[in-house]
Amino acid sequence: MSKKRERLDIDSWIVGFTDGEGCFSVSMFKNHTTKSGWQVFPEFVIAQGEKSKAALEAIHKRFGVGKIYLNKRYDNHHEHLYKYCVRTIADHHSVIIPFFKTHPLLTAKQRDFEIFTEIVEMLDKKEHFTDVGLRKIAKKIEQMNRKKASKYLESLETKRRPQNANLGEDRVLL
Repeated sequence: MSKKRERLDIDSWIVGFTDGEGCFSVSMFKNHTTKSGWQVFPEFVIAQGEKSKAALEAIHKRFGVGKIYLNKRYDNHHEHLYKYCVRTIADHHSVIIPFFKTHPLLTAKQRDFEIFTEIVEMLDKKEHFTDVGLRKIAKKIEQMNRKKASKYLESLETKRRPQNANLGEDRVLL
């Protein structure tokens, strides 16, 4: 089989694998080391049981970025869980986003990927350094995956802080 054919086969396999087992997520959590007190954390993850770790290794080899982490389990499961994670904005920009733009997903995860891409672009433009930018990101996160309410938007400090967007101001949190 030619190298080009092998690449097409693995790429199609990764798309299907991601549709079934992958996740594009963005978390916002309190982090007092940041100026705003909040950190925005984009992540591409595929999780598998220990018996299927080789699949994650193949994906890691194809992308050349990210890491595989062991998540030890002591519940009623019989094997530990492994997670292939890509977490840096640079890796999302240079590898993950271009790959899935070229190889679209076939499930509802495509919409999550599109929102994920918008948020990564906002982070790249440093929009998360402003109140207005953090609010926009939090609202986009609410549209992803399980559509949970944003802890950022529900936090007391955010509720007390006026939304300056209507005044044409954008308070910088640097």
